Amino acid sequence: MSVFTAAADQSVCRDNSGALPVLGRDVTVPLVTGGEVTYAALDYAASAPALQRVWDDVAAYAPYYGSVHRGAGYLSQLSTDLFENARGAVADFLGCRADDQVVFTRSTTDSLNLLARVLPADCQVFVFETEHHASLLPWQDAKVTYLNAPRTPRQAVETLERALADRDPHGPALVCVTGASNVTGELWPVRELAAAAHAHGARIVIDAAQLAPHHPVDIRDLDVDWVAFSGHKLYAPFGSGVLAGRADWLRTAEPYLAGGGASRKVTRRADGGVAVEWHESAARHEAGSPNVIGAYSIASACRALTEAGWDGLVAREQHLIAEVRAGLAEVPQVKVLSLFGDDAPRVGVISFVVEGWNSSHFAAALSAEYGIGVRDGLFCAHPLVRTLLGSDPQTQGECGAPEAAPGEKSLNAIRVSFGAGTPDEHVERFVRAVKELVTVGAKWTYRTQEGRCVPAA
Repeated sequence: MSVFTAAADQSVCRDNSGALPVLGRDVTVPLVTGGEVTYAALDYAASAPALQRVWDDVAAYAPYYGSVHRGAGYLSQLSTDLFENARGAVADFLGCRADDQVVFTRSTTDSLNLLARVLPADCQVFVFETEHHASLLPWQDAKVTYLNAPRTPRQAVETLERALADRDPHGPALVCVTGASNVTGELWPVRELAAAAHAHGARIVIDAAQLAPHHPVDIRDLDVDWVAFSGHKLYAPFGSGVLAGRADWLRTAEPYLAGGGASRKVTRRADGGVAVEWHESAARHEAGSPNVIGAYSIASACRALTEAGWDGLVAREQHLIAEVRAGLAEVPQVKVLSLFGDDAPRVGVISFVVEGWNSSHFAAALSAEYGIGVRDGLFCAHPLVRTLLGSDPQTQGECGAPEAAPGEKSLNAIRVSFGAGTPDEHVERFVRAVKELVTVGAKWTYRTQEGRCVPAA
């Protein structure tokens, strides 16, 4: 056994509330009203804290760090094996088919931009306007059709079927859809959308950035062509992501990045130019020195979540969701945002507005007075949030920027999100804080500074 793999063989421990240990769980932050409190990180939808298990695995490996695919030395060979074994761990985590490729990228955004670069000529792309910008924007150089926001899962399938029925049946087509909304947390009917896509000769890619940390994602079971997700939402550090799925488009396209590692052979031509023979494996789109620590951390997170047991993780998260939703329902001034309705299945992502409050002001008060970190703004899903709020884009502030003074009506929203590392106390404190802010008001005064509400000195 290699020294740096020892941590991966330890059982996955939990705290007294059933949460998985994560970095930062004991960090304290100052309150403007005096004293300190343990920080309640409730912005998992943006970046989940790294699992302690993942961090321990990376720390154990760090002394053995070496160049991947680049050296004959022991540490280089060790790092190369670790990198390629990480690819296998991710493939197992996603239930990949035997001929699928797992490409390591920087993030979900990078993964979907990579896929956009390898589309066949004249490929038609279909994407709902409800997508995160990572899956909404990469297709602008293709023939893209933006689909209106559906109000039920069935309507989503019907909308897609109508759009696909009108396309050129002889050309390639791709559908891009989220697995779980980063705004509402609602699960999308992935299996049904995949069936509709394939029935009309199209392929489908799932943005699983919000789905993979909360639910098992199985490519074969869902019958999707590709899955994209980010390490920093899957309890791994920043800077790593995955695109996994069918290899044919990836093998035939020009490399996403040109450089060392992507090339198998480079020679000078008689005319003075350079001839390149590119790899056909995942390395074709992984030019440059790969992020071995990022790949290893994703693999470690995949193993840790699998070993912890999805049934227990999902059940506990559903309990937390029910606690938050029940608490918010007791506050008439709070409106929870939803596309598919209250009964729709969802992950631990909930967005809402508070009558009479600017969202930036409310989020600032949660942080400064209660030590709770949430997010406010449009969540890099501007069309969806504007649809849910019925707001005018011309009067909307930038993502995260308050468009009115503290206390005035908000045109942005507040998002609370949580997951496997969230202690019960954090969501309990959040619900109490919402009720107190609405009924009693903020204890501090706030001002606008560089587009955000901050405590006044």
